[in-house]
Parts: sequence; C-alpha cells; structure tokens
Amino acid sequence: MAELAIAEALWTAMKLSPQALSRLVLSKTPDPAVNSSFKLGTAAQTSIGLSGLAAAEFHRLRTGVKQTVTVDARHAVLEFKSEAWYTINGELPEDRLFDNIAGLYKTKDGSYVRLHTNFPHHRQGILDILQCEPTKAAVASALLQWNAVDLETVASARKMVATALRSFDQWDQHPQAKALASTPPVVLVKIADAPKREVHDMPSRPLDGIRVLDLTRVLAGPVCGRTLAAHGADVLLVTSPKLPDLPFLDVDTSRGKRTAQLDLTTSEDSERLAALVQDADVFLQAYRPGGLREKRFGPEDVAKARPGIVYASLTAYGWDGPWKNRRGFDSLVQTATGLNFAEAEAYAGYTGSLPSEPLTPRPFPVQALDHAAGYLLAFGINAALCKTVTEGGSWEVRVSLAAVGQWIRSLGRLDPRVAFGGGRPMPVRAMPLDPEISPLTVEIRQSVEGNESAEPRKKMTAIGHAALLSKTPVREREASICLQSHSAMWAPRM
Repeated sequence: MAELAIAEALWTAMKLSPQALSRLVLSKTPDPAVNSSFKLGTAAQTSIGLSGLAAAEFHRLRTGVKQTVTVDARHAVLEFKSEAWYTINGELPEDRLFDNIAGLYKTKDGSYVRLHTNFPHHRQGILDILQCEPTKAAVASALLQWNAVDLETVASARKMVATALRSFDQWDQHPQAKALASTPPVVLVKIADAPKREVHDMPSRPLDGIRVLDLTRVLAGPVCGRTLAAHGADVLLVTSPKLPDLPFLDVDTSRGKRTAQLDLTTSEDSERLAALVQDADVFLQAYRPGGLREKRFGPEDVAKARPGIVYASLTAYGWDGPWKNRRGFDSLVQTATGLNFAEAEAYAGYTGSLPSEPLTPRPFPVQALDHAAGYLLAFGINAALCKTVTEGGSWEVRVSLAAVGQWIRSLGRLDPRVAFGGGRPMPVRAMPLDPEISPLTVEIRQSVEGNESAEPRKKMTAIGHAALLSKTPVREREASICLQSHSAMWAPRM
C-alpha cells in the first residue's frame, strides 16, 4: 500500500518486527491535508503513526497483545498545531507563539532574514546588534542596512538566533547541508552493553512503569515527552528556575507530565538529578551536542549510571558540520534550508503572480519540523525500548530539525493547484471552537501535588491524540498547567 511505503522505510531502518507494519492503518490519500505544496499530511500521519506503532510493539513484547494503530491525516495535521486549540476554563489563552518583533525582514541585498526573539535574552541580543528601538518598524529599518548572511553570521557569533533566507539550490551548496545529506530523520545507536529488560509484569498500557526524565524546551522535545505520557509513561519535566519560559506553549506540551525545577548550576540540584537518573528508563534532552557532558549528564555518563537506559537527543542542525552547535528553532530552520523559499515559489505559481523582485518567504501553515521531530523522537525512543527487551543494551536516539526538514522535502511536492486549491487551511482560532476541532477535543483537569489545594483546579480542553490504538487507547491525564507543580521525585511505579 502506497500510504505505508514511507512508514515502512523508517520502520525497517530501526530493524523492528516487519509483521507489525500490517497493523498500521493510515489515510490512503493523505495529501493535501492542509494548504501546502509539501506533503505535510504524509509527514504528520507517518510520524504520529510510527510513534504509536512502536509503543504498541513495546506493549506486545511485554504482554503478547497485538493491536492496530489508526491515524487520520487531517487529524494528524491539526495535532501539528495543538498549541492553537487548547482552552483553560473555557477560554482561549493569549496567543504568543512569536514575540512582536520576531519574523521575516527584508535586507539590504534584496534577501530576507528571520529573527527569533521569543526569549528575552534573544530579543535583547538582536536589538543590541541592530542598535535600534524595540519596535517592528525600527527593526525593519535597521535590517535594511545589513546583508542577510552578514546578519546571520554576527547573530550566531553572539549566540543569538537569526537565519538568512536560502533557496534549495543555495542550501544544497552549504557545508551544513552537505554534512546532513545522508542523515535519516531519526537515528538509533547502541552506546553501551546492558542486560535485557525483564518483562515479567502485565502492564495495561504500552509505557506503564516507564520513567522519563524530560529536560527539553519548546517545542519538539516537549511534544515527544507529551506523547510518551499519553501512552502511560511517568514523565517528569525538569526545567531551570533561571531560564525564561513560554507559558502559551508550555501549558499545551506539559499535558500528562509532572513538572519540577532544578538548577543544574548548583551541586545540590545536580546531585538530585543524578539520583533521578538512577531510576529512569529514558533521558530526553535538547541541549546542543555535548552541552550536558560538562555537567556529567552526557550519553556515556547516563548509560554508565543507569545501564539499559534510552538517551534521546534533539538538536537544530545535527551532530556534524559547521552548524552543529548553532542555536535554532523550527521557523529558522525552515528559512535557512530553503523550505520557505520553495513554498513561496509554489504559492506564486498558484496565484499566477510571479514577480521580478524576490518573493516574500512563505512559512508552513504549522510548525511541521517541531511536531514531526517530536513524534519521530518518540518513535525512536519506543523503538529503543523494544531493543532493550530483544537485545539489551543502552541506546541513544538522535533527531535534528534540519534532518526532519530534509525528510519532509524528500517526500515530494504537490502541484500548486492541488496544494493551494484543494488543501484546506487551518481552522480559525476562536471561541467557540471551530466545528472541525470541537469533536476532536478531550477534557483534562489540572494536577496538584497531594490531595488538597487552596485553589480550585482549572479545567483544560485540548485536541486529542491522532494515533488510535485498538487495545490500549491513549489516556489524557491531568495537566500541570505550570512548570513547577510537583517535587523533583518519581511517582510510585504502578
């Protein structure tokens, strides 16, 4: 079946049971699931479907129970924008996906740069480079004095986040693109020996009893942790009290998790994290390559402390090449790697308005790199958990936004008339929720530590998970709502 071919390639690369693929049911015509020239329906249903199928396969290895996993492509694409659809106490929260000076700007050389200024220090760093007032108009004026790549280079040198617009041809000639050329979207590597995982219990859900330390932030890593929680894992999200947060996104991506804060710059909290590692099954992190080694939480350190662990890593541009340590987010990677340029070309072809001057870059209608990366990371983790049963060992899972973008590009393109003429746009974000969204939502209650709370619990609704497991359907748990709702300790194993 054609709709399974993409999933089969990734599943086979993980060397998992080929028989399991017969239990994955995907939409036969996934594209256009949304108004994009890229096959985002295929990307969404494949990444979500594989994360669910690998969870079901781990459950089969533990219990012998087989089940089907079904994913609808449109539901999957809508879940790729899950942050837009949740409510708190019946109201939509203020949408602050991007800071007010973030975005695309023209440059002196007739190109564009994209700025990412969601965190205060990134915002101030860009303003310091541009020497301008903190308004969109002032930033636009200042950037007209810069060439795109020059600004990108200076921003990176100062540890800020901005990228120049590139076409596919320009990106393909870049040293970082060449370093990534043969990299699959998810990589699984055995990093140490360990005994096989014992499977003497009969869990009722795929990841019951699995403990996950989630040290990620915005957006792909937290989506991964949320997915693992939906399949039954005890996910403890650990953030730093010294780093800024993004509540609009954090509320959605912390669903199903317990949340705590530790300051790893102190020996006391570093030791507390080390103690948590001793009883963890998965260590999920999104620091730049090597960023945790200096704190003694690199892959080798964690595998030595906890033999049999799965260490999952997420970065922007991968583990090799001149940009391996460069900061990046979904929107920046889209711009840098040619995706925004190509989408703009396709849309101009649809409207018949190809201008002589450079096209205005067109982003994807969803944060597709982030969400696909999150689900592929969950797929890799669940695949690695399967390996701990069948082979033993400690494993590292690697996913980068740029490699995921490369994979989406490899899926092919749609004719612009089909993409933009037949692809449905995202529903309008408003209350009451759009009739397409409302039937897909689930109700969740705010979690509190202990049995009592002075404040009434908030009620949340959110779009339900698109992967439907026939025997162990995902169960939406309580939502932490904020980043310090619990103590930094494990819950008792069920």
